[in-house]
Amino acid sequence: MLDIPAIRSDFPILSRKVYDKDLIYFDNAATTQKPRCVVEKIEADYYNVNANIHRGVHFLSQAATEAHEEARRTVQRFINAGDPKEIVFTRGTTESINLVASTFADACMQPGDEVILSQMEHHSNIVPWQIQAARKGIAVKVVPVTDNGELDMEAFRSLFSGRTRLVSLTHVSNVLGTINPVKEIIAEAHRRQVPVLIDGAQAVPHLRVDVRDLDADFYVFSGHKIYGPTGIGVLYGKEEWLDKLPPYQGGGEMIASVSFEKTTFGELPFKFEAGTPDYIGSTALARALQYVSGLGMDAIAAYEDELLRYATARLQEIEGVRIFGTSPHKGAVLSFLVRDIHPYDMGMLLDRFGVAVRTGHHCAQPLMQRLGVEGTVRASFSFYNTKEEIDVFIDAVKRVAAMF
Repeated sequence: MLDIPAIRSDFPILSRKVYDKDLIYFDNAATTQKPRCVVEKIEADYYNVNANIHRGVHFLSQAATEAHEEARRTVQRFINAGDPKEIVFTRGTTESINLVASTFADACMQPGDEVILSQMEHHSNIVPWQIQAARKGIAVKVVPVTDNGELDMEAFRSLFSGRTRLVSLTHVSNVLGTINPVKEIIAEAHRRQVPVLIDGAQAVPHLRVDVRDLDADFYVFSGHKIYGPTGIGVLYGKEEWLDKLPPYQGGGEMIASVSFEKTTFGELPFKFEAGTPDYIGSTALARALQYVSGLGMDAIAAYEDELLRYATARLQEIEGVRIFGTSPHKGAVLSFLVRDIHPYDMGMLLDRFGVAVRTGHHCAQPLMQRLGVEGTVRASFSFYNTKEEIDVFIDAVKRVAAMF
């Protein structure tokens, strides 16, 4: 059981007022709020161990280096990677996917080779592959989404061909909340000797993720969605794959030696971490992972599922409501429309009641086209939210609907 009042006290922003109303923050799929311990970790490291890492022999540099590498080990343990060298720090999910798309296309794809995506992907798992399609002449194939918001697995299997080189799919949809059967997807691809990249941005904050159990070849996520700072993210890659891929960027940190005749690159994971890394962000991310680990990922998943079910039932009380994503396997995301009320209008008026939701296409325009709408209102929940907040939210939606 989670002690929700104690948890909420760890997040000072939740006690603030918005338009003289108590803030109700239901935009957690976009970014999560930060517990006090994460912010204090950032402050403490800047005040006590701020020095460039890896290259210095002095005390502060050695201390900062050890803290950064311990953060890497914390991430490794959190997702059960086999070795710290399989953890690459990036700026977030988007950079992680771009890194794989660029280097994998360079090393492993020829014109006419294919990558399989899905209709429910975030733009960050579409646009990088379109860039490679334009640059390298590769082809993008797309798994359709069923009416209840699930991947059409029969269609997925039919998309494989002798030219399929990679599958790149989301673990949890940021719009529909659908939890995709990624272990089955990975097994299907591996039977055809095709590697798989999983976008875990919406999964890691809410579910227990074990990359070795999934057998994922690549798995990516962002720090700011799991209560950590912005500008830090993770690329997990199996050692055998990271060894095959060329560097993504050049500069300091990622080299073994440099001359004007030849440069040799560093070992994993450093060949993918050019320049001064975010050694403050990495340690703050590690603190965030320790925080959620202390609460228990299974307890978090159970409580958030309870919130989702309660909110779904309450929302269905409203005449004319349409919920997008009705799979029985969902994360804590609720996308909806009420009659023909524009989502922007709904979101703006809910804000006046102190309720923060997301409106628009949620960086998933191809999915919106599949759903036949321009956008939705999205409420997304965290373990620091409550049923009482949901009641206020539902009352606010009803009052907005009455205005129209």
